[in-house]
Amino acid sequence: MLRGNERRNIFYAEEDKQRFIEILQSKKKDGRYTLHAFCLMDNHLHLLLSEGSEEIGTIMKRITVSYVYYFNKKYKRVGHLFQDRFRSETVEDDRQVVSLTRYIHQNPVKAGLSKKPGDYKWSSYGAYIHNGSYFATIVDTDVVLGLFSNNQEAAKKLFQQYMKETSEDVFIDLEEPKEALGEEEAKGLYKNMLLEWNLDEQDSIRAKLSREFIQAFKEKSNLSIRRIAELTGLNKDKISSMLKE
Repeated sequence: MLRGNERRNIFYAEEDKQRFIEILQSKKKDGRYTLHAFCLMDNHLHLLLSEGSEEIGTIMKRITVSYVYYFNKKYKRVGHLFQDRFRSETVEDDRQVVSLTRYIHQNPVKAGLSKKPGDYKWSSYGAYIHNGSYFATIVDTDVVLGLFSNNQEAAKKLFQQYMKETSEDVFIDLEEPKEALGEEEAKGLYKNMLLEWNLDEQDSIRAKLSREFIQAFKEKSNLSIRRIAELTGLNKDKISSMLKE
């Protein structure tokens, strides 16, 4: 797992996520490593990979150095982009392989960005289901699918069912205090919640945002009162009052 320095965004636009995917692909050449699953969020990312001709430290250095060079040049900045060294956990058995794959693909669901793993664009989920997926050329799905069934079509169905199941699995080295969503993630969550609560984004909705809505949004986003006020248009004192009730 990698996350932004001071929990800041490491992806400002979809173009940045696309560039990171291209880097993942280019650094896989010559059997350096195999990528089994990934998920790119705004301020952090998850990778499930196995070493090939290079060890994990070298692999991650190649990936991060290349992306930081791109990012700093594009946004005319200097300094660290990622917070410290990458964090990793060794996967030791088949159960952990499939469980961690689900953990990674459910990241956007738990963040409130999508209802199902397959709805989120920037993860490897689609590569497991659709052979024609662009990500299918980057992700090796055989290992994980093979743990479900030797028949590919049967394996895909079992995989889809497993990915939907609620999981309480905790990966200690990856688990950390809940962090606030990045700007784009927060906007996406807010928009999805408006739809779920039958609130029309085109109307003047400030008067319609209930205490329950604000409390639920705070719980899912972990945003500060100031950021919630900026996003919703509500007064900070009003939001503070709602959260205390």
